[in-house]
Amino acid sequence: MKAMVLQRPNTPLVLEERPLPIPRAGELRLKVEACGVCRTDLHVVDGELTQPKLPIIPGHEIVGRVDAIGAAVTGFSPGQRVGVPWLGHTCGHCPYCMSARENLCDDPLFTGYTRDGGYATHAVADASYCFPLPESGDPATLAPLLCAGLIGWRTLKMAGPAVVIGIYGFGAAAHIIAQVAIAQGKRVHAFVRPGDQAAADFALSLGAASAQDSDAPPPEPLDAALIFAPVGALVPRALAATKKGGAVVCGGIHMSDIPSFPYALLWEERRLLSVANLTREDAREFLALAPTLPLKMHTARYPLAKANEALADLREGRLQGAAVLIP
Repeated sequence: MKAMVLQRPNTPLVLEERPLPIPRAGELRLKVEACGVCRTDLHVVDGELTQPKLPIIPGHEIVGRVDAIGAAVTGFSPGQRVGVPWLGHTCGHCPYCMSARENLCDDPLFTGYTRDGGYATHAVADASYCFPLPESGDPATLAPLLCAGLIGWRTLKMAGPAVVIGIYGFGAAAHIIAQVAIAQGKRVHAFVRPGDQAAADFALSLGAASAQDSDAPPPEPLDAALIFAPVGALVPRALAATKKGGAVVCGGIHMSDIPSFPYALLWEERRLLSVANLTREDAREFLALAPTLPLKMHTARYPLAKANEALADLREGRLQGAAVLIP
């Protein structure tokens, strides 16, 4: 197999030839059709997530076909298309797993961070954390659903019954969940990196009611704000834009430090929340919902060997929608 491998943080990925991995009991081996390039991958590569298994094959938005099946696996067949998300394994017995909060597991494994991921021609995954996907259709348009879509979905749910929603940072997750929110009858206002007219135009093309720089006030008070950009300074801005009793939900796994802000921004029962990982129930819900919606997936496609280029384009904000590697 071929894989793009991170040897050390803050170094380019290296293309390696490796023996085909053998799935152990409870695992599947997949022939990768596509793997999304997520901002979390950047946090791993850039050393902002500090405990990777090294060397590591990044990538946790994997679409593939079952290539080999380990012992004790049921419910999957050779050639079946499945998806693999960020949450790759949980212990099943800690207090969080035992209370339907496996996203907070005390002893988890994460795809592309603490177990090898999908920047490769083949990948091995825990079968319990693989999800059936539509057999037809373009795998590149399915890949972003497996993190950008899933985390966006959990973030939107945590916002509660909001009607007017601000989305800060209009990348892969935002471009999916904005469409979901609009389909649900919500009004979406997009906030983009100051001066990024391409991102503003992109948000408007997907049905956003407005699009403005992230340091601008909203056209109307927000019921909730969803923050996908890894910029801590957006938190007080989003709180200031949100109504009494509203919610600000931070959807990313990493964010720069949040500056101090006056208590008045949080008072009046505003809620400040973070999203941690996802649960398998989130995946089942969203992957069942997505095919029923008129989602327009925007992808920039790169061959596997161009993974460093894809990461650089994402880091510098040179693409709209989601980047996807095609082995």
